[in-house]
Amino acid sequence: MGGVGHALRSNKHINTMNPASYTSVDSLSFMFDIGFSLKSSNYEENNIKSNARNSSFDYLAMQFRLHPRIGMVIGFTPFSTVGYNFSSSGNVPNSNNVSVTNTYYGDGGTNTVFAGLGFKVLKNLSIGANIGYLYGNQEYSTTATLSNGGDYTINYRNLNVKSYKLDIGLQYTQPLNKNQNITLGLTYGLGHQLNTTEVIGTQVTDGSSYSSTNEKTYYDGYGIPSTYGIGLSYQYKNNLTVCVDYTRQEWSKVKLSDVSGMYNDRNKIAAGFEYIPNTLGRNFLERISYRAGVYYTSPYIKIPNDISGTSYSDGAKEIGVSAGFGFPLTLFQRKTVLSITGQYINLSPSNKNLMSENRFVLKIGLTLNEPWFMKWRVN
Repeated sequence: MGGVGHALRSNKHINTMNPASYTSVDSLSFMFDIGFSLKSSNYEENNIKSNARNSSFDYLAMQFRLHPRIGMVIGFTPFSTVGYNFSSSGNVPNSNNVSVTNTYYGDGGTNTVFAGLGFKVLKNLSIGANIGYLYGNQEYSTTATLSNGGDYTINYRNLNVKSYKLDIGLQYTQPLNKNQNITLGLTYGLGHQLNTTEVIGTQVTDGSSYSSTNEKTYYDGYGIPSTYGIGLSYQYKNNLTVCVDYTRQEWSKVKLSDVSGMYNDRNKIAAGFEYIPNTLGRNFLERISYRAGVYYTSPYIKIPNDISGTSYSDGAKEIGVSAGFGFPLTLFQRKTVLSITGQYINLSPSNKNLMSENRFVLKIGLTLNEPWFMKWRVN
């Protein structure tokens, strides 16, 4: 649905974007949600094209009710990922007979384990909070290899993150009549400096022995931005849901190794809908969820145009469209939903000499809705 979620309330899926939505869980249900993605990316830079295919684990969460007014979620999700390996070659200055090949490598990522509570303050008003542990390792290196077989140089950077993440949310639902209602959703993610350890150094090697020089360790040099979100949703019975979201991330206030001014504030606008012809219909096609969405995200990173760093270009703006289906796999009292979504994403930088990307994504999600807390009248 284009990534909307600030104002989305559903007892069929887990919405971790706004923890206030946890109060919508059915009192008899235990929900378990898991998702994966298959990706195919086409890159282009200076008329050079390349393709990469990979897969990723997206999320894992479970939701249940602790009290008639309190819902809880426990989950795991990747926060960021790094993965690249490419090289470029050129002649060594003042030497026409020797060339150097630079190989750029990056691997790793950061993950979040979190727990959240949603509390129903009034009949139509809920608040909630997620508290998470942010952790992970990222490795970066640039290896310079000479064509004459001499020693080669490795510049490396290893980053370790161990910190926290806090998000809070609010949702208010206003009934229009017995069949229609609208929901206003507000979210806030706390921005702060992360607890990080960064090791930067250089190695010179002949392939068998290594010598390290200029290795330095830095602490707490990275941060995450404050994030504000507002959303509005319209729901007609259990058949139609329409959502619109706006999200702002204050990247301009984030420092990188005590250097500010390297980012722009990031803005995202998203809209999406879900339509179910007949939730109780006997025809299987009538019970399928039909979903679609679109979003636009402004660039947040600044990229130097030259080595001096006196001028910058904005990074890539991002546009995405998605469409998919939720297939009900009902068996006895179990309400399982298999979600399949196709997504197209375009990333285009303001500087045409920088790399652009067209990405095709197939997302697969499985939601298990089990009646664990039902008490039978007859055993």
